[in-house]
Amino acid sequence: MEQVAHRIAAMASSQTLAMSQKSKDLAAQGIDVIDLSVGEPDFFTPDHVKEAAKQAIDENYSFYSPVPGYRDLREAIANKLRKENGLEYQTDQIVVSGGAKHSLTNALLCLVNPGEEVIILSPYWVSYVELVKLAGGVPVIVQGSLERDYKATADQLSRAMTERTRAILINSPCNPTGSVYSSDELSEIARVVASRPGVFVISDEIYEYINFEGEHVPMARFGEIFDRVVTINGVSKGYAMTGWRIGYLAAPMWIAKACIKLQGQMTSGASSIAQRAALAAIRSGNEYAMKMKEEFRKRRDLVVGGLKEMNGIEVNLPRGAFYVFPDISALFGKSAGSRTVENDTDLAMYLLEEAHVSVVPGGAFGMPSCIRLSYATSEEKLTEALRRIDRALSVLE
Repeated sequence: MEQVAHRIAAMASSQTLAMSQKSKDLAAQGIDVIDLSVGEPDFFTPDHVKEAAKQAIDENYSFYSPVPGYRDLREAIANKLRKENGLEYQTDQIVVSGGAKHSLTNALLCLVNPGEEVIILSPYWVSYVELVKLAGGVPVIVQGSLERDYKATADQLSRAMTERTRAILINSPCNPTGSVYSSDELSEIARVVASRPGVFVISDEIYEYINFEGEHVPMARFGEIFDRVVTINGVSKGYAMTGWRIGYLAAPMWIAKACIKLQGQMTSGASSIAQRAALAAIRSGNEYAMKMKEEFRKRRDLVVGGLKEMNGIEVNLPRGAFYVFPDISALFGKSAGSRTVENDTDLAMYLLEEAHVSVVPGGAFGMPSCIRLSYATSEEKLTEALRRIDRALSVLE
């Protein structure tokens, strides 16, 4: 009898990966699909980082790496957090893993007991809910609104807390909305958390460098909750290293030790070669990321400007990351021929099959009135994608 474990049977598949695969399937049939579904910079890894990886191979970094990561890499991360973020962590409070998603999973599994609640600020990254459930936790969704740039408030957070609340998951800059919480907004959230002993914050800051507002404000900067914050980050987005799979967390010592214990049983240390590349990236600072950010800013303005001209779409101005999250609910119920758009999934499939543009339904991120577009591709492709989308939407009536 073929039956997977209940925890896997109950788990939803990633809709971002599903839409990306559908794009690839159409492309394999010779169809010119513009894929705006994947959150991956289209820039190449910097040359000095690639050279560091080649050197590591030549220097025979081919043995098991330490479970928490090479010490010099963790020292470089601690130094980065100190210099760039004003955060004081010891080297042993840093744990390097196989990507930020791996770090996030470690944190949830080490903090959350079955039945405990994890508050997720919505719209949220597609994997948050499923990872909380995998840890045995109960996701509690606190919904932001377009009028507030999709950001939830500290008051909403306070009202959502119960005696079962164990952690809060926050992502700023945010995937899928591009929203950036201000220092004042984060301070209010920190105040609410500080009033609730035993509640932790897991802060996903992987888009730290792609922030059009200026300085990134880490949750751990608020001293009253510093010892209850787990910071998640990595090299994927800021250094165009998605495939290298290196993420890290910075946490109170007891949480770091628990994550090392868990990782030692599940995966051991992350790739030795990728870690040496990550060391070169982090030591080099954020100059490359700043160049990418300016390109992303241009693309954001192009996409937002184009979407604002289309009927049935309401869009705000994202302040970070490389996504636009327009509200498309005004299009529900409209038809083209025998095809009717009833919801976000219908619209995403309509755009894929009729316009050959791949986007992700907003329901995957907790808001089915929207779709997500990634503008991490060339201006030429974005311009063509906007033209195709406009043409496809113009025939809906």
